[in-house]
Amino acid sequence: MDAIFYKRGNIRGTVAVIKALASAISIGSGAAVGREGPIIQIGSALGSAFSQFIGLSTRQKITLLSAGAGAGIAATFNTPLGGVLFALEILLPEVSNRTFLPVVVATGAATTIGRILIGPDPAFAVPDVQFPMVASFNLQEAVAFVLLGLLCGVAAWSFIRLLVFMEDGFPKLFGDEYVQNIVGMAVIGLMMVGLTRAFGRSYIDGVGYSVIQDILDHKMTAAGLLALLFALKLVATTVSLGCGASGGIFSPSLYLGATLGAAFAAGSSSILPHSGLTPSSAAIVGMAAMVGAGTGGVMTAIVMVFEMTRDYAIIVPVIVAVALAAGVRRALVNETIYTVKLRHRGHRIPKERHINLYLVRQAQDIMERRFIVARAGTTLKQAMPAEETDDARAIVVERDGRIVGLIPPRSGLWMESRTNPDLVIETFAEQRIVICRDQDLLSLVFARLKRHRAGAAIVFRGGARPRVNDIVGIVTKRVIADAVIDSYED
Repeated sequence: MDAIFYKRGNIRGTVAVIKALASAISIGSGAAVGREGPIIQIGSALGSAFSQFIGLSTRQKITLLSAGAGAGIAATFNTPLGGVLFALEILLPEVSNRTFLPVVVATGAATTIGRILIGPDPAFAVPDVQFPMVASFNLQEAVAFVLLGLLCGVAAWSFIRLLVFMEDGFPKLFGDEYVQNIVGMAVIGLMMVGLTRAFGRSYIDGVGYSVIQDILDHKMTAAGLLALLFALKLVATTVSLGCGASGGIFSPSLYLGATLGAAFAAGSSSILPHSGLTPSSAAIVGMAAMVGAGTGGVMTAIVMVFEMTRDYAIIVPVIVAVALAAGVRRALVNETIYTVKLRHRGHRIPKERHINLYLVRQAQDIMERRFIVARAGTTLKQAMPAEETDDARAIVVERDGRIVGLIPPRSGLWMESRTNPDLVIETFAEQRIVICRDQDLLSLVFARLKRHRAGAAIVFRGGARPRVNDIVGIVTKRVIADAVIDSYED
């Protein structure tokens, strides 16, 4: 996502090799992370590197990057539709034929090749699960799925908050990156040793598909153990990512959803005895709800679970749980587990990004670079250079280094300077203006203009406290309109 919105779709090809090695070492040494995240990054890097090699445009590079990510998901889980929706719902800033078709082709090809090389089976086998809610309405079952959805929403929020806490805490406490990794992996190792001595198995290390498979096969049904594994996996995953281990959050989300769902079913059997909810069925619904709420890919989670189970009866419970989980998570925190990490880097991702690729552009891409800086009290004659033949340039009005107003370009000022040259420029200056950085996304500039009802933004480049000398351009509504129009193609 960072490459799409802040690097024009450019990822170095070496990222694929480095990410593969780093993730293999992390997962092999016991880090509680997923392999899908690295696979997504590897697919994205290959798509981006190929598009750079053949000299494609930014729009095309972003499309192939997203197609590579979707292909990685599709091949891993044997879910081609889920891979397509992942690219469209989470990555692509525009959904149209020119972005949709490459993604479909890539995910279809990846799924086919994956089935040939790996086999037709998904990452884990999902048994046949009966959902009586479809055959006849069961109030207790409906209540159970509603409660599970709400619970998964809170769990997704906890996952996001704890991940942020760990990623902020490790650098502050230990400083050196090598020390961070050593301490974090030592903590996970101690947790694994404790679980092995208590239960004869470490449970929380690596991807965790074996635990999910045991839950689905009814081999793990103790509510206490399942709840313990949920809590420990939550800590282990956030510690792993916080200390710098290379891996993803997709598999941990599945693990957390499966253990939480199964624990809920086992624990609520005495309260809702006629719900018909089993640990395996609740685990399936919990996986979808946790992934949908945590990643923001609601439709992706629903469709992927359907593809893995191939049971249409699961759709209604999954939709209910995923929708509620996503709603609760959004009410508690407005960021997904993907975007919250970028936000802490100062890179905000627009939430409504499905209409046009102009949202990928930055203020420096569209700003007007021709402007005049004039002191307050300056007359029109003094402010307008003698060689100026029109008012195409904006005038920034400053007093003692502080900006006090802006006269936008094409305001009729040149003509006024010829008739009333002694008028001071403050007479014409707009007081309602905003400032932004040259690398701010247009979506952020739009939001500030709307919030302050301003007609223009002054663009700075430099330190934390912008000065007049740091002004590099002006963004006006006319410039924005031109950028939006230019983003459309016949």
